[in-house]
Amino acid sequence: MRVTSDFFVSSLIRRVFGEGGFAAVMRKGAAEAGAVFIVIRGREGDSTLLGPAPQSGYDEKRPGGRQFVVLEEKLEEDGLSARITREARFDPDVWFVELDTPRLPEDLVDIMKP
Repeated sequence: MRVTSDFFVSSLIRRVFGEGGFAAVMRKGAAEAGAVFIVIRGREGDSTLLGPAPQSGYDEKRPGGRQFVVLEEKLEEDGLSARITREARFDPDVWFVELDTPRLPEDLVDIMKP
């Protein structure tokens, strides 16, 4: 069984804060099943955007887990704002969570490699 989006986001934020990082909800979506996008802030002011992995990429051994893919790297603020607006227009239930942490994203969430 997959946990709700609200629970997943809360858990992720607690882990990041617990390890001395910073996390914030940039856009709150549907508590039960909104898609979650993760923004990893870089030290140079750019960002990496992670989004939900395609359903075909999910592992049958872990049917309840959330997997992500890297959608864009070195994304600047204007590009990020445009992407948030575009995704919210397509799906008003979408979440965007910003992380600023010394840990690698792969240590926090399951990232699918192409």
